[in-house]
Amino acid sequence: MSLPKFIVGMIFALAIVIGWSYFDGASPGAILLRAVVCAVIIQAGYFLLVFAMIGGTTPTSADKAREADRGTILNKVADGEKLSARRSLH
Repeated sequence: MSLPKFIVGMIFALAIVIGWSYFDGASPGAILLRAVVCAVIIQAGYFLLVFAMIGGTTPTSADKAREADRGTILNKVADGEKLSARRSLH
């Protein structure tokens, strides 16, 4: 699910909760509390959905090749040398 679809769906869901609360005769404080709780629940669900989608993916062949290249490079480096992505300015 893309982020724009999520935002539109969340706005509609919050509008429904707010409308339902208003027509139910809830106080403004209760309406606000229900909207906040609904928003938190929706956001947590979206986070868990994205987390499950990322966690469930298998590495692609490019990822496997990259890992294999890293292993061969690290094996060629002497024990006393260190690899660092930072470069010294000195």
